[in-house]
Amino acid sequence: MLSNKVSKALNTQIELEASSSQYYLAMASWAETQGLNGISQFLYGHADEERMHMLKLIKFVNERGGHGQVPALKQPPVTFKSVKSVFEEILKHEIKVTNEINNLVEITLKEKDYTTHNFLQWYVSEQIEEEALARQIVDKLKLIGDDRGGLYFFDRDLENLAAVDKAPAEKGK
Repeated sequence: MLSNKVSKALNTQIELEASSSQYYLAMASWAETQGLNGISQFLYGHADEERMHMLKLIKFVNERGGHGQVPALKQPPVTFKSVKSVFEEILKHEIKVTNEINNLVEITLKEKDYTTHNFLQWYVSEQIEEEALARQIVDKLKLIGDDRGGLYFFDRDLENLAAVDKAPAEKGK
């Protein structure tokens, strides 16, 4: 059984994961309207991944006797300054999510909820990957600078990456 404190903290994380999904979805839509199909596919996939993180939390809370709540969300931005600014925002956002996961882990330790602590270790590991990927992409975009040809190849590379990431999911259908 979840304590009220842990349940409330998990529901706060559910909201963060849901808003992350919406944020990346808005970025994907913007990229698609800019003719950046690879970037948009990558971001659509990332939005789906964040939604799955939210669903995993909701199911866990419900299984532990709590009530996973579907949050109301604020509308994310509609337009973005540049591809580089999009991925810089993603990196900042992922660092924020990491900090929130760490705070959640701390709460579970203080509450002596070792089951939830164990469950959250998947999120701790996932955040290491999320931050590293965002950092790599920002570094690549810094290398590209204002080179439109470089942006074209970057977009194509992300399209290929999105297709590779999507392939295992398609096999499972």
